[in-house]
Parts: sequence; structure tokens; C-alpha cells
Amino acid sequence: MEVNEFNEQEQIRRDSLKTMRELGIDPYPAAEYPINITVSRIREEYDNEIKNLQEVCIAGRIMSRRIMGAAAFMELMDETGRIQIYIKRDEVCPGEDKTLYNTVFKKLLDIGDIIGIKGFTFITQAGELSVHAKEMTVLSKSLRVLPVVKEKDGQVYDAFTDPEQRYRMRYVDLIVNPAVRDTFIKRSKIVNTMRNFFNEHSYLEVETPILQAIPGGATARPFITHHNALDIPLYMRIANELYLKRLIVGGYTGVYEFAKDFRNEGMDRTHNPEFTVLEIYVAYKDYFWMMNFVEEMIERVAVALHGKTEVELGDKIINFARPYRRLPMLEAIKEYAGVDVTGMNEDQLRGVCEKLNIHTDKSMGSGKLIDAIFGEYCEEHLIQPTFITDYPVETSPLTKRHRSNPELTERFELFVNGKELANAYSELNDPIDQLERFKEQLKLKDKGDDEAMFIDMDFIRALEYGMPPTSGMGIGIDRLTMFMTNNASIQDVLFFPQMRPEKQQ
Repeated sequence: MEVNEFNEQEQIRRDSLKTMRELGIDPYPAAEYPINITVSRIREEYDNEIKNLQEVCIAGRIMSRRIMGAAAFMELMDETGRIQIYIKRDEVCPGEDKTLYNTVFKKLLDIGDIIGIKGFTFITQAGELSVHAKEMTVLSKSLRVLPVVKEKDGQVYDAFTDPEQRYRMRYVDLIVNPAVRDTFIKRSKIVNTMRNFFNEHSYLEVETPILQAIPGGATARPFITHHNALDIPLYMRIANELYLKRLIVGGYTGVYEFAKDFRNEGMDRTHNPEFTVLEIYVAYKDYFWMMNFVEEMIERVAVALHGKTEVELGDKIINFARPYRRLPMLEAIKEYAGVDVTGMNEDQLRGVCEKLNIHTDKSMGSGKLIDAIFGEYCEEHLIQPTFITDYPVETSPLTKRHRSNPELTERFELFVNGKELANAYSELNDPIDQLERFKEQLKLKDKGDDEAMFIDMDFIRALEYGMPPTSGMGIGIDRLTMFMTNNASIQDVLFFPQMRPEKQQ
């Protein structure tokens, strides 16, 4: 005996599909449907005094319907919004055959089905902007039931809110939760605003390899794969920095890339193993210049999205107006941890960590110990945009030494709401110093630091041909989108976040 794999509602929809086909109606027609307007344009352009928009053709999903004998109302949703449709049986079925209305519309169509409507725009006696249907076409039959979303007095009930289901079935989430669609529209606007900003400066957008023989440009654990034809291991890129700097060596003044990077590390509300980053490198600049550049860019993004620099983020208001506070890392530790670690060696720093109850391990050198103190005691205080500057050499192997203190580097990170948003340097262009820094990274790897960098001898060779003074910056697009759209989880700004495989029923 065959077991029915569909629930009752799914079986009813499949029966309706079969009946449509028996009636000669193609529930999935191939021909182009001649849409000539969107719901948002109807709302913007209709003028009831002149009665314009009398020949509109729209398409979308049925989101609700009310049948009242020979007439009916439905709500149709396209990408831009929802609008009421008025259907009169004798107008969509002007002849003797009323099958389209009596059978197809009343019995065989369901919420979630996609249809096309040709008709004219009007306002009902109740004052509702509507489209009066003259023709109706079935464009796609939905075989699964949408989650029911009810709204009353501004409150949403029975919404599609379970996070795991929303992230697994983002297509359903986008249908029933308009705010989710808006988040991703804003994400696109963020990227386009940044791209336009860079193009105004005549910087070149480029593409660099995702599969790399040596993972470089950041301290992170890579994903490893194997190339069968070449019979070599390859790594998913953890950063595109070293390739972009090769292009600066090649003679470009400014290059940038919106890149997918991959890091084989933990997952939480602010980290996904696959993420989007913007990296930009500009010749003949330093990290002071880059701070000004980043401020201007972030301020422009905020205004483009919100029309102002103040952005709501949880229970806080973040003001992205320039200028941002600039605070050296060691001064931040002195301010927030109450200890001056300037000039301390590794043993002394371990003692400080012990007094401050900060966990350490033997793989951590001086730089990572300082970074641990900073992370534990300082980050949470950095709510408004703040540049933390002048990092230890050990944790900044691709960065120029500070012009006034060789134990530090010319590096900054931009913090917002206690989280790192951007990372930038005066780029190290001394090939001899760079090779020594890479060798120090190998020592850290030997101590058990599996995030330490590899030596990239081709990059060293490129630097030996000469790279001009350069400043570079990387910014996480996912995290920037979180901040600009008031989302607390990275999963809410990724269409398809990484998840464990779904259990099979």
C-alpha cells in the first residue's frame, strides 16, 4: 500500500492542479506575460480626478481573497507591495462560459498562487485603491501552503518567525515578511553607494582568485580543497589583500573588490564561514588618509539609506557623522582596563592577563596577549564609531611599523557598537621586513597558532619590484548591513546563511 507523502492541504492543491489541466488551463504557461506597471507605481501615479492608469497589467501572488457570489476581492502582492483586486464574474467571463470564475477562481486558486491581471485602476466606495480586473491569467500554481500572517492594531500574529525555518526557507520568508525583503534591498543599496563612492575617485574594480595556493592576507584558519588535474591542495581565500597589492605593484593607483571570503572557524550571531568583504588599496596614501576616507564613506552610506547620519541599532542611536574618535590601542587599555601595558614583555603581559582573569595559552605571543586584554575590557565600550589605532607588530604582519614607535604599527580598526567593522593599514612595502614578519608568523604556527600566516614568496618577489607607499582597508559588508538595518544577527542579512544539513523525515 502506497503511503501518501502529502498532507491534506497539499493533496487538495495537487488535485486542483490536475483539474486545471483537465480543463485545458496551463498552470505554468511559458509565454511572456506583458506586465506594464508595478504596485508601487500605481500607488504613486494614480490620480482619481483624471482617472488615469486605465490599462494596467500586473502580476503577483494572491495573498488573500473574499468571494461574494458573482464578485470577489483579492489582495495581490508583487515585489513592490500589495494592492486590492476587484473581480466581477461577468467581466472576466463575458460569454456563457463562467468556468474561469466559478471553477478556477472560486475553487481551484489558492493563496500563494501567482496570477496576472489586466484591468483599470479605481478607488472603491470604501476608499481603497484597487485594480478592476478585466482579464485574469493563471501563471503559477502553488502546491504548498504559505504560513498565515495576520496583522491587527499594528501587531503581527502567526508570522513565519522560527529562525531555523526562516533561514532554511528564505524564499518563504521573503514572501510573507516584507521587512526581510527591505533588508536585502538596503544591502544592495549599501554596496552600490560604496561602489559609486570609489568610482567617483576613479578607482578600479577588479577580481582576484578565490582558490589560492597559499592563503594569505589575514590570520585565519582556511578551508582546504584539492585540485584533481594539478594534484595539489588549494585553499579557499581568507582575504584578497595580497593579490590586490600585487596590482598596486603593477601600476594601478587604486583598486577595490567586493569579495567572498571563507574562514573555517566558529559560527555565531556575527560570524558566518562565508562572508562578503570590501577591500580597497590606494597608492601614495597612509592610514591617516584612510581614516578620513572611511569616515566619509560610512557617513554617505548612512545618509543614502536613512536620509540622516543617526541610525537606530537595538536600544541605541549610532551617529555616523564625521569625525570619529581616534584612540590608540594601548591608551584604550589604560582607559578601560586600568593598566598601562606600554613596553611590557611577554611574561609581564601574561601576569597582567592572570590578574585580570583573562584566559591565555602558550601559543599567544605579546601581541595576542595585548589583543586579548583589549577584547575583554575595551571593545564593549566602543559604541559610537571609534578608530582604534597603533596595533602591536606581532598581530599586524602586513602593516608598516609606526613612524614614531617601531614596536607598533600604523593600523586602525573601526569599532561600532562594540564590534569591529573595518580594518586598515599603512601597508608594509619593505620586502625584507615583510619576509622577516612572515618568518615570525611561522614561529607562532610552530607554537600551535593555527591562524598564523604562511610565507608567500611570490608576494615577496612582487614587493622586491617595488610597491609605492599604499594604504589599504577591508570592511565587512555583512556586519555593515547589520548596523545599517538594525539586525542583531548576521543570518538576517545573508540570503542563505550556512546551516547544518536538514534532517530527513
